[in-house]
Amino acid sequence: MFSIIIPFYNEADSLPVLINQLIDACNKVDKEYEIILVDDGSTDAYASKLKVILRQAQDNSEQSRSIKSEKLKVISHRKRLGKGAALLTGLNEAKGNIIIFMDADLQDDPEDLAKFVNKLENGYDFVNGVRMGRKDNLIIKMYSTLAKYFLRLFLGSPYQDINCGFKAFKSEVLSDFTFYGNNFRFFPLAVFYKGYKVAELPVRNHPRIHGKSKYGIEKVFTGVLDTLAAYFIYKFSERPLHFFGIIGGSLFLAGFLLSLYLTIERLFFGVLLYRRPVLFLGLALIIVGIQIVMTGIVGELIVYLDKKKK
Repeated sequence: MFSIIIPFYNEADSLPVLINQLIDACNKVDKEYEIILVDDGSTDAYASKLKVILRQAQDNSEQSRSIKSEKLKVISHRKRLGKGAALLTGLNEAKGNIIIFMDADLQDDPEDLAKFVNKLENGYDFVNGVRMGRKDNLIIKMYSTLAKYFLRLFLGSPYQDINCGFKAFKSEVLSDFTFYGNNFRFFPLAVFYKGYKVAELPVRNHPRIHGKSKYGIEKVFTGVLDTLAAYFIYKFSERPLHFFGIIGGSLFLAGFLLSLYLTIERLFFGVLLYRRPVLFLGLALIIVGIQIVMTGIVGELIVYLDKKKK
């Protein structure tokens, strides 16, 4: 059985089309399936209408067979919590041993579903989509390109399009990942680092027909912060002293050399230090450097105690 999780926000025009396309595509796959739609606090009231339609369909056996209401579930958040929270809500309801993430804006093509399922059945644990001929705006394309090269260079990422919302995986990989905030963006990386067998699959990407993209310049800014957070978590989460030690050690060394230079000037050339306010900069660098290194040591102790408990 496979579960399709689709988070959405104000997609009243896209969802009716998507649901029909999904049901047709799922019926072509020789497996049981369920479609979980997670309304992330939409203001267009479509989710409420859809729930009414499903209840009516369940009371009418003939209509139920046509709309496949038993395979469709709608869950609503009281307010907008973000895509990560919506995905987690869907995962908590999912019953399939295969999970598929899709976006609700009709840019993902349901006809690609069968390719994802076949790839997983061929021995892969996680399959990430790669959008061919992307129809996103220039800002999103630039951010995705920069993120791709950054992650490849600093984190050894094997993915070409880590931000593609169309992906499939076996439910067992979830045991090694905790969804929170925006970290769903780096779920593929976490799976890769845990040693699961990953692959990529070219998928069709259609232009958005209805509504407006939820991604703008503010998403680029938060995406940069999320990328830096991922860099720290996946590179140094189990050895924080390597991260803080490099930064703190560099600041300490700079402050020490600066103070040493000023000391030599005072002892051998008679330069009065009260005329050299840069002395305070040197002392500040030394103090801050020590504090940052100590932060790394505390982090190492936390990791050690956590591992010891396990």
